[in-house]
Amino acid sequence: MLQSLTLLRQTRAPRAAAATAIAFRRTYIAKTAPPAPLTGVRVLDLTRVLAGPYCTMMLGDLGADVIKIEHPKGGDDTRAWGPPFADNLDPEDTAHGESAYFLCVNRNKKSVTVNMKAEGGRKLLHDLVRQADVLVENYLPGKLASMGMGYEELSKINPRLVYASITGYGQDGPYADRPGYDVIIEAEAGLMHITGEPNGQPVKVGVAITDLTTGLYAKGAILAALLQRGITGQGQHIDCSLLESQVASLANIASNYLVGEREAKRMGTSHPSIVPYQVFPTKDSFIMIGAGNDGQFVKFCQRVGLQHLLDDARFKTNKDRVAHRAELINLIEEALTQHENNHWLDKLQGAGFPFAPINNIAQTFDHPQIKARGLVHEVDHPRAGKIKMVGPPTKFSGFQPSVRLPPPTLGAHTDEVLTSVLGYNKQQIDDLRSEGAIGQ
Repeated sequence: MLQSLTLLRQTRAPRAAAATAIAFRRTYIAKTAPPAPLTGVRVLDLTRVLAGPYCTMMLGDLGADVIKIEHPKGGDDTRAWGPPFADNLDPEDTAHGESAYFLCVNRNKKSVTVNMKAEGGRKLLHDLVRQADVLVENYLPGKLASMGMGYEELSKINPRLVYASITGYGQDGPYADRPGYDVIIEAEAGLMHITGEPNGQPVKVGVAITDLTTGLYAKGAILAALLQRGITGQGQHIDCSLLESQVASLANIASNYLVGEREAKRMGTSHPSIVPYQVFPTKDSFIMIGAGNDGQFVKFCQRVGLQHLLDDARFKTNKDRVAHRAELINLIEEALTQHENNHWLDKLQGAGFPFAPINNIAQTFDHPQIKARGLVHEVDHPRAGKIKMVGPPTKFSGFQPSVRLPPPTLGAHTDEVLTSVLGYNKQQIDDLRSEGAIGQ
């Protein structure tokens, strides 16, 4: 993708210097390994916790040079979120190890500690902006602008900068100044209302799905802005919010309301428009079964000994089955609870409709398909030694995504980045440390 962008850059005289720098980075790296899609793209990551770090990690997986900017005292909040913490290699290192939470969304990044309240820290960041293609931040609207790091100011320093803001509610509107938290947005944007058992209380999703969804939307927007920059030569400001990302992710539930004025309700694991399509109890456990069309329903009935239902007018079509949901579910549960889970898992193999056991996390990572696809990576961490982590989930025919860099220890790359990217000398770095602009 960005090879075409480099060619566009090189044809535009006013942007020749920036284009040449990126082209050089791509050419230099390409001599040693097949180039990843974002090779030569530099990302400044001013985010913390999950939505932002998840976004920038995915950019790093695609080959971007991601520089994570952290406060010298403590860094990203999630560094302290635990247990669990990874064990330390050094027995004399008595501080808690690396947080499992931090480790999961910060691979393929370099950590640089900067105190943005110090004049030297702000100048350092301005220098990095001049060398950057993308900046991602998740501060409250206006916070970075008050520190000289807002889009209006930075776009003057680097007009080609793609500046992505991830917030709870967006850059304007009556709620813009409110902080965003995944579980709060789940409640406020309809997700918690539709999650849980029909007669139970609202519940949150088991992972911070709103944060993750927002990170995915932000990543896509950044890639699109980079493509557009290849045409116009200009960067832009991306405004991405948890609230809008979650509402957009309501998908058919939102459409049901907007088109049919149908209010949603909690349905447990069942589907509002397809029956049977839910978790069923067996004699000793549970199984998820989906019959998404009439043909699959026929195959399901034949495999579980319910052929007589095929002649019942109440269950002829999916529309009929939705209308007579309760009667059909009771009949299916009665049949499935006659045997153990393993019986049904064997019986349903090759039947022509989807089904699955309800795996716990250990069973998930023991799944033969997960193993065959090589999703789990083992990497060497400078403090924790060998650690396992979930790697990039997408496969490419043109390059192999990998964990090039383990999640960094706090400030591990400060001197390296200041020297190799900015050309600072030892005296300049020492002066910044004396000022408290960077960490020790």
